[in-house]
Amino acid sequence: MSTADIETYRTVDYHTGGEPFRIVADGLPPLTGDTVADRRAFAIDDAQSQRIRAILCSEPRGHADMYGGFITPPDDDGADLGVLFWHKDGFSTACGHGTIALGVWAVDTGLVERLEDGETDVVIDVPSGRVRARVRFQAGEVADVTFVSVPSWVHARGVDVVTSRGPVTVDIAFGGAMYAVLAASDVGLEVRPQDVTGLIAVGREIRDALNAAGAAQHPDDERLSGVYGTIFTGPGDSGDPLHQRNCTVFADGEVDRSPCGSGTAARVALLAASGKLADGQVLRHESVVGSVFLARVVDHGVDKGRAAVMAEVTGTAYRTGASEFTVDVRDPMTPGFVLR
Repeated sequence: MSTADIETYRTVDYHTGGEPFRIVADGLPPLTGDTVADRRAFAIDDAQSQRIRAILCSEPRGHADMYGGFITPPDDDGADLGVLFWHKDGFSTACGHGTIALGVWAVDTGLVERLEDGETDVVIDVPSGRVRARVRFQAGEVADVTFVSVPSWVHARGVDVVTSRGPVTVDIAFGGAMYAVLAASDVGLEVRPQDVTGLIAVGREIRDALNAAGAAQHPDDERLSGVYGTIFTGPGDSGDPLHQRNCTVFADGEVDRSPCGSGTAARVALLAASGKLADGQVLRHESVVGSVFLARVVDHGVDKGRAAVMAEVTGTAYRTGASEFTVDVRDPMTPGFVLR
């Protein structure tokens, strides 16, 4: 076998709150488009982009819950980089845990300066808009990363859905993507690892029913339409009403190990609109594996006629490795497979 028979892809991997983020900075096909949103639209229809995504996300190099991103140029000189987020089913519009990981990656790679103490911003263009990852340093190390979401708002309340576990009522909110939100107890489950299989099944049902009914049409950009994830909520152990747990089932049955960054922004919009999260208060948002994001409202405004909030979400990410993946062009299992 000659080297001409081998494809090579290099990645750097991080996790944010337990959720993986695989970063691909070179070796990508040309991604046509003037903006990151345009490049996402191109990649969705581009066979080579989809092939590389599938190779790096699917088994045997990834798994059904893998997540990552292609680094692209920003929309203009006002940002440091752009990114196309991807998962096993395609390319997403927003990713909070990925934004946090990219803040750490930008420091690790020297794209932005590492400080001894203080804060620095990493400006990132994502398909749903421009976000800032504010990296805070202590003694020369990254202490945490905070991002301010794109404008987040309540899309609909009290939407009825019939599931195999009975009828439920959900709220829908936008935090960079559309999320349906309900209490896990409404379907007889809890936010805990042993209930994940059941949450995946009913989360898919809710997403599919809402999308079939056209319940989550974005008013301005059709590319942002459709329920991306179902957020099941539950109380935290502290008894504090602003300590909440969640399990976010996104795309086609993927489970976010982190508290879900864009989903947390959607939760902040819902809680603020209902008066349950006042200015200055902090939501302690815990994932199904116990990792935590802290979130609060940093601004109110109107986004194209809609009441919206800017949510600030804080977490951190850790590097888990660097890989050189190879593909034998004769391998019949290329680009890979998933079992869910």
